[in-house]
This record gives sequence, structure tokens and C-alpha cells, in this order.
Amino acid sequence: MARLRAALDHSPPRPGTLLVLPELWATGFVYPQLAELGRQTPWILEQLSELAALHNLVIAGTLVERVEEERRPLLYNTLFFSDGNGLAGQIRKQHLFAHWHEDDWLSPGDSPRPVNTPFGPIGGLVCYDLRFPELARVQSQQGASLLVVSAQWPLTRIDQWRTLLQARAIENQTFVIAGNGCGASNDGKDPTLGGHSMIIDPSGAILAEAGEGEQLRTISLDLPSQQLLREKFSTVAPAHYAFDDKDKIVSLAKCARMMECRKKLGQRIVFTNGCFDILHAGHVEYLQEARRQGDFLVVGLNSDHSIRSIKGESRPINQELQRARVLAALGCVDAVVLFSEDTPLNLITTLLPQVLVKGADWPEEAIVGAREVKENGGKVVRIVFTTETSTTGIIGKIRNQN
Repeated sequence: MARLRAALDHSPPRPGTLLVLPELWATGFVYPQLAELGRQTPWILEQLSELAALHNLVIAGTLVERVEEERRPLLYNTLFFSDGNGLAGQIRKQHLFAHWHEDDWLSPGDSPRPVNTPFGPIGGLVCYDLRFPELARVQSQQGASLLVVSAQWPLTRIDQWRTLLQARAIENQTFVIAGNGCGASNDGKDPTLGGHSMIIDPSGAILAEAGEGEQLRTISLDLPSQQLLREKFSTVAPAHYAFDDKDKIVSLAKCARMMECRKKLGQRIVFTNGCFDILHAGHVEYLQEARRQGDFLVVGLNSDHSIRSIKGESRPINQELQRARVLAALGCVDAVVLFSEDTPLNLITTLLPQVLVKGADWPEEAIVGAREVKENGGKVVRIVFTTETSTTGIIGKIRNQN
């Protein structure tokens, strides 16, 4: 904070400036200390707001966000936007860099949305997020007029840094303002950081670029030029839905081939199962949380024959293909496979997912496939239902009303 104050005093930016700082600029990636350092973040944000008010700035950069939970605090690498009125908004890092063990200490964010600032809506990416173009696009399509990137990008990959920043600008016809760390990182244990913070216009032209050392650069943006470019042709307006969700309904043999390819890519496969007779909010929340446990969610769906065997001749209410079609329309579901047995053991042993998900009301020793998944190096996750809704309850309510 003292160095930031000194830099602003030495080279005061013009009033109305957006100042972008590097990733975890106040602490660095000192993993064992992050939980304790996260307690200081509210104080740092207060100091940033005071600086923003003093110099009439909006200041963006990532800090450790500590969220108290019942079992343990959750830590996020969060891009905060501070202005003279306090905290304007925040965007959590979506993709954690496993190569640097970031996912061992921090939790990934979700639902990236632009932050409203005096400059208009601004989107945000944090370091590794830069490699995932859909994050920039979804925020641009929500109206982000600028993209801010806060990073600790290594010097050895600085050419990729420059290329990816230009690509995000060109793809979304937007200004990109990127602040990168420089010098030794984490007491020299990690690669040297590359510097080269830069400002890029919607055509991909680099308007300003710093060197490898600590530096403060400012430039005025020609914001109307962005609108003129988009009036000629717009790459952010089209949002055609190019998929047929029915394609997610696959046979076990096809699903096995899909899983083989995805595992070779290093994706983590998640499996869960159920009848999903009348899909309700509890199901949707459960499936969404299941999807967050990995990279690809397979849902094993009991066939009509299987449900009648378990629940009696009055069930299911909806036929299997109708149930499968509704499940396939959920964005969090990647594949649906029907099975006619009473349990999904054959599906599980064939697909061998890395993560097996079931409701928390099931003890692990009673979960079909748990032993097989764990023996293969996978894990079992039991998810708590947060919405008290059940298919049986819905059916009873309908019958009572009739």
C-alpha cells in the first residue's frame, strides 16, 4: 500500500483514470499465509477507496477474498473494483492454475458479470482466465465496454500473453487493459514474472506497453471508436444457439467412447444418477453443484422399467425419453445415459468417473459404485439438498388439488 501511494504521489494520473494492478499485488501467492492475509483485505479495500477518492480513480486488481464457512474459510482470488464510494464490484477468478497448485488452496468463482463503474460496465479476467475466450465473450455480450486483466504471467510465456490479449480485444471488439506482475515471484520459487502490462484497442493494436520492470503508464482511450467499429460489423451481438440438446442423450457405448477422449484431454468426469421423474428446483441445484465437481457431468437416468421395478406401477409420471430430453436441456448436464437395471453399477464400472456424486442423505457405504470409483483413484462427493422439494411431494399436492 505504501508503494502504491508513493507511485500515485510521484505520477498522479488524470482524474477519471482506471488504474489496473497485477494479480494478488498486495501479497503474492504465499499459499500457507493466504487465509490469514485474507483478513486484511477489507482494510486494504478501505485504503483503496480513500486513494480512489483522493485521485478520482477507479482501481482494479486482485486480492485474497476470505469467505467464512461452517467447516473452514473459503479463499478466492478476486478482482476488486474500488472507487471513491467504496467497493464498486468484484469478479472471482474462474480458472485456477493447477500447475502452480492454485486449486489446492483457492476456490474457483462462478457467474462472471461485468461491474458497473463510472466508465460503464467493465469485464474482468484473472491471469489464467485469459486462455478461456468464452469468459471474455460472455461478459462482452452482457455489455462490458472494457476488459480488465489482472495477472502474474511469467516472462517465459510473454509472447503468448501479448497474443492472447490481442485476440481477446479483436474477438470482442473491445479495449483490453492488462496489468501484469514483474520480477521474482514467491521468493524466487516460481518463474520470473514478465511485466509488459499493456493497453490494446478493439482492433488489436497495442496502444501502450510497459517493460519488464515496475512501471506506471497512462493513456487516453478513444471510446467512440469502439462504437464506430461495432456499427460496421459486430462480433459480440450475435448469440446464435448452435446446439441440439437431444444430442446429449447417448448410449452407454457412445458415452464410453466420449469419456475415453475426454480423459485423454485431462478432463475430470463426474457421474450421478436418478429417476428425475418430475424435474424440480432441488434437482437443478443438485445437478449444478454436481457439475462444479469436475469438467463433464454424466447423468445416469433410470428407464421406465427400472423405475416401475423400484417405485411401483404408478411411476414414472413422465416417460423416459421425455425425462431425458428435459435433463439434456440443462446447461450443467453434458450427457444423459439411460439404464434399465435397478442400480447404475454397470454404468459406473464401464465409465469409471473420477467423481461419483450422490445426495448427502446417502451414507457413503450405501452408495452404489463408491468402492469401485475409489479403488480406481476417484472420489465420492455427497451433496446437501438446499431446496426442500420432492417429486413425491409434488405428485401428492397435484392429487390433493384434484
